Amino acid sequence: MRMFRSARLLFLALLVSLIPASSYAGVFISVGFAPPVLPVYVQPPCPEPGLMWTPGYWAYGPDGYYWVPGAWVPAPYVGALWTPGYWGWGGGLFVWHPGYWGAHVGYYGGVNYGFGYMGIGFAGGMWRGGVFAYNTAIVHVGVGPGWGGDRVYVDRTIVERNTVVVNSRVAFSGGPGGINHPPTAQENQFSREPHVAATSFQTQHEATAMHDTNAYASHNGGRPSNLVSSRPLQSESRPAPRPVINNNTTINRNVTVDRNTTNENTYNRNSNNGDTYNRNSGNNVNRNSNNSSGHSTNSSHPAEKSAPKNENHGNKDEGHGHGR
Repeated sequence: MRMFRSARLLFLALLVSLIPASSYAGVFISVGFAPPVLPVYVQPPCPEPGLMWTPGYWAYGPDGYYWVPGAWVPAPYVGALWTPGYWGWGGGLFVWHPGYWGAHVGYYGGVNYGFGYMGIGFAGGMWRGGVFAYNTAIVHVGVGPGWGGDRVYVDRTIVERNTVVVNSRVAFSGGPGGINHPPTAQENQFSREPHVAATSFQTQHEATAMHDTNAYASHNGGRPSNLVSSRPLQSESRPAPRPVINNNTTINRNVTVDRNTTNENTYNRNSNNGDTYNRNSGNNVNRNSNNSSGHSTNSSHPAEKSAPKNENHGNKDEGHGHGR
């Protein structure tokens, strides 16, 4: 028994080391049995523009799985999108992968949380400049003049395209009976981007549910009564994460200026692939690389280089969270 426990701990440590640091908030949770199915509920209308829907989910506490109600949450910075957490099967355990904020919605196991989170990406809206527009084909918004113009649009095609499983309330990915949706190349890419953890009010929201006896499946039989938050969570501003410029390329931004020649700046770029770029903005660009090839380009304005889906089709329940 002790040997089995040691092997399990070793596996967990290995699994933690493989998960990107940006994808968890420092708390690693694994459980030996699956979470209950996702309950059906109705999404409350978004009370004001600028709020993001964070779907309800099963978390794990002292008395087993408990339901964290869905809630409208102010975006912590302009351009922020929420990637929901999910339970994933691996090595005989169900492992929790916490949600996060980022520029794109990453992988969340193909779980169909509804209301835009249909298994791949997010179909419930998009940022247009500094304004978030809601796709009313899948999310519920308020009424009145504040919801006109560029605040809303209708796109049903993306709902169909981003749905992994239909009429399924399974709350975990992989394993026996789980959702079979390995991450796509794009989902892997988005999941590796810099992220911001859940706000302190989101963490507090989860802690409040953990201390609610009625939220536990062991007490409610998997049918919690408090499915959604009655009001939005409080606002918390965060700086947007800094993007990664390129693949392991180091840019030396030291500029040498010859004052006797008009607009002749020399830029030296040394990259890990062994290529050296020398840019002279006086109409000459010379590139010397390890492959001994050379290129000469005339430019009057040189610019510095910036840096399977498993389709189980049935009748779609577009607004489930499941629910309309």
